[in-house]
Amino acid sequence: MKLATIIISIIALGLLVFNLTKVNFNNPFEGDSTIALITILASLCVILMMSILRISKRIEQKVKERR
Repeated sequence: MKLATIIISIIALGLLVFNLTKVNFNNPFEGDSTIALITILASLCVILMMSILRISKRIEQKVKERR
């Protein structure tokens, strides 16, 4: 599970970097820039969710160790 979350986070980071190059910073809400901004936001959400999943698994493991 840990490997899967790391791989998904790396893919999301790659998409984030790729789409940052697609944004036209003069008109960020026109044309392909809008799609790039949406994809950047989605990538950030995926990275956040994978971080939360990793932390929750770590907490779950510590709770099992105490029992």
